[in-house]
Amino acid sequence: MASQDEVEELGMEADEQKTQLASAEGGDSSSQASESVSAPADADSSVSNGGDSETDKELVEVKIIWNKNKYDLKLPLDSTGASLKQKIHSLTGLPPAMQKVMFKGLVPEDKTLREIKISNGAKVMVVGSTINDVLAVTTPKETIQQEVKEEESKKEPLCRQKQHRKVLDKGKPDDVMPSLKGVQERLPTTPISGMYNKSGGKVRLTFKLEQDQLWIGTKERTEKIPMGSIKNVITEPIEDHDDYHMMAFQLGPTEASYYWVYWVPAQYVDAIKDTVLGKWQYF
Repeated sequence: MASQDEVEELGMEADEQKTQLASAEGGDSSSQASESVSAPADADSSVSNGGDSETDKELVEVKIIWNKNKYDLKLPLDSTGASLKQKIHSLTGLPPAMQKVMFKGLVPEDKTLREIKISNGAKVMVVGSTINDVLAVTTPKETIQQEVKEEESKKEPLCRQKQHRKVLDKGKPDDVMPSLKGVQERLPTTPISGMYNKSGGKVRLTFKLEQDQLWIGTKERTEKIPMGSIKNVITEPIEDHDDYHMMAFQLGPTEASYYWVYWVPAQYVDAIKDTVLGKWQYF
């Protein structure tokens, strides 16, 4: 028969075994809990990150040139001209309303880069001034333009005035470019040629967008005129030939500074005015 000391010793061993068993079970449950917690992380890691919406689109890389500075820009090929202006704004700080963006003529805001055939490596010219620069101009161009319109409205049609009739009476030049009435086209990549100037000599217009210049070429010389110095552009259809226009570039403050060009194809008139004056001036 076991003594009292042996019974107590057996009781202590039983308690110790229970404690060890409970500890082992606790460790197992802790391990299982740890595995159950880490499971979502494994599940997350198996989920595809997916492509960024911009990455999934076809991109085009262009070089933005503004104020002698160059910027590399990558954007979706299906971006519109308006979206391009917003990107340029983020690069240059130039507000979209103050931008004149050109690629083979003025870039339409409602057309996509794909539609106007911008490709990788294309150079996009940006012309524009800050609001402070515009406000610093003593006589805003829009004021000059309004004054000219009011003055012209008081006169007889330009094509009937004696100074213009002596040129128009020579008739349409044989080598003038074909015209398209009721159609608006972008500026051609080649000079607009075959027209007459005020003296009746042949003249051609070349738009050098990278230099922001208009080149007026005659047989004798070529005048390189900064577009920013042209105050206004005046146009009027030629009577009985309304698919052609007579056009004047105002190079100074008075009518004496007008440079007249006759037999400008009608489809290029709006593109010429937008390129020279720029929509950004009307704000």
